[in-house]
Amino acid sequence: MSEVSGHLGSGTLPVLPALRELLPRGGLARGSVLTAAEFGLLCLALVAGASADGAWCGIAGIPEAGVLAAAGLGLDAERTLLVPDPGPAWPQVVASLLDGCEIVLLRPPAPAPARVRQRLEATLRRGRGVLLVAGDWPGAQVRLRVVTQRWTGLGDGHGRLRACCAEVMADGRGEAAMTRTRWLWLPAEDGGVTVADPLDLPADLPFDIPADLPFAGTAPALRAVSG
Repeated sequence: MSEVSGHLGSGTLPVLPALRELLPRGGLARGSVLTAAEFGLLCLALVAGASADGAWCGIAGIPEAGVLAAAGLGLDAERTLLVPDPGPAWPQVVASLLDGCEIVLLRPPAPAPARVRQRLEATLRRGRGVLLVAGDWPGAQVRLRVVTQRWTGLGDGHGRLRACCAEVMADGRGEAAMTRTRWLWLPAEDGGVTVADPLDLPADLPFDIPADLPFAGTAPALRAVSG
């Protein structure tokens, strides 16, 4: 049994150990929709646990995912289908991915109308998969967002980013209604995701470094499939 499998039953997809306390069942409930406020390493970390456990994953509408997929998370490029630009027929593309994958990460090109959401959620429930949306999705069972970030690796305004200590908040509906907050290394210096203690950080670390500054980690490429 892999490190991420733990005690979870067939009704839940596993997540990386550092993320378990953010989720009401300690994993991703099959048939559910989760959102992250925007695409970033948190999204890939949420997918990585299921991928490391053998699940097929789909990523749609996020062309930069092949660049930002951080090494060490466990995301299996051989079992990941990447559709960088699903085009105007993106609901059909996502439905096809949900038919063949246990978890799909989606950034919709535009707000999804209610009828589109209802059709995709019905497909999701039939296939007992998980849909993770980078952005807004009204009615999502779980919502996650990075509240604060503190970076290490910059000295006197220059250098390379090595690690980020992030405060992540989760809430939602039903069993996810209680707000949960955790500090994580997102990523740690080795590119992984682990529990963090912000009290261990120097008080003068910078907050919310822009995304275009150099980062010391490397990333494996994901292969695109046509939409």
